Amino acid sequence: MAAPSSGSGKTAVTAAILRALVRRGQSVGAFKVGPDYIDPAFHQAASFRPCVNVDPWAMRVATQTSILEQAGLEVDLLVGEGVMGLFDGATDGTGSTADLAGTLSIPVVLVVSAKGMGASVAALIEGFRNHRSDVAVAGVLFNHVRTENHARLLREACEARFALPILGYLPPDEAMIIPERHLGLVQARELVDLDGRLDRAAALVERHVDLARLARLARFPVVTSISHHVVPLNPLGQRIAIAEDDAFAFAYPSTLMGWRMRGAELIPFSPLADQPPDPFADAVYLPGGYPELHAGPLAACDRFRQGLRAAVGRDATVYGECGGYMALGETLIDRSGTSHAMAGLLPVVTSFAEPRLHLGYRRVTAHGPTPLGLPRSSWRAHEFHHARELEARGPRLFALRDARGATLDDAGCMAGRVCGSFIHLIDRAD
Repeated sequence: MAAPSSGSGKTAVTAAILRALVRRGQSVGAFKVGPDYIDPAFHQAASFRPCVNVDPWAMRVATQTSILEQAGLEVDLLVGEGVMGLFDGATDGTGSTADLAGTLSIPVVLVVSAKGMGASVAALIEGFRNHRSDVAVAGVLFNHVRTENHARLLREACEARFALPILGYLPPDEAMIIPERHLGLVQARELVDLDGRLDRAAALVERHVDLARLARLARFPVVTSISHHVVPLNPLGQRIAIAEDDAFAFAYPSTLMGWRMRGAELIPFSPLADQPPDPFADAVYLPGGYPELHAGPLAACDRFRQGLRAAVGRDATVYGECGGYMALGETLIDRSGTSHAMAGLLPVVTSFAEPRLHLGYRRVTAHGPTPLGLPRSSWRAHEFHHARELEARGPRLFALRDARGATLDDAGCMAGRVCGSFIHLIDRAD
């Protein structure tokens, strides 16, 4: 499920289609193209199965195919949501949804927002159909269609130019609107009556979309070989405590799945509920999320902080990404300018008082031996945050280059077996 641009409604449409297929008795899996953490949670809620990320820029082809193979086990159909517009990717021009579709011969359904459009929509679709010969646009689904007359105009304009299946027309509806905040959509876990909203969206799809025809467009991915059980990142330990709540929700399923494949035991805990990490864990992972929105409550969670210090005391690895990095620092300054004491395990001060976007793919190399890997270990990664680093007095963790290969400022900080940065690691570089 791809689109000409962001804002076309493809996340809500994809989630609604997933739920509608489930309501028809099909077992359906989901994947999201690119480094997004938020959209997959909606697809997981809709399909009742984990939604994985497949990233054609940041993942080796073997990693991509392994993830898709695992996601496809025991399901009738895999439905993926693209990233941004169909041909949008990294700044070096690679990593788009089209790249994934072209490499693995996955058919594309184009979700086109018809808001403010009439017959001109045919020219838009024709351009997307013909832009790359290796990308098969197999069908079209119109979103934001006002009336039956509007739908008829769109269909007739397309039928006059090409014989591409028009799978349906979705009208504007409250069930298809997902609220947004500074990192994208509001998290699925925060929406009241999400299940009811998904059912209402699915009912809309059932009335207006030819689901049987959509399912018949599916094809097996074309690859020369499938690499079984590829592990993107080495486990941090064998018994890993993982923060999991509204403040720390951004962990890639492929990372966690890879750790389990290597025999690691994963034990969730909630810092916001003032839970300490498992006392027998040999590693603690604080993923990204929204600690800047929960800084006051986190600062009051003494058992959580004491548990982190106890982990350091027994020489466990403690690793934080983005929001987790902020929580490991000394101070987090919220949007109002109020300072909140964090865990104090890294000599770092971060601030959300003057938000500034940091966004892009990263080529990451460790400066030396770290708990994450051997000296000079390298990864593909992503950076997306509005907070900034005011102080970082310890040894830097990573050397960075952007997608084009340009050198960026060093990132992160390390103190013994405690380390972190604003960077989200996705896959090994080789």
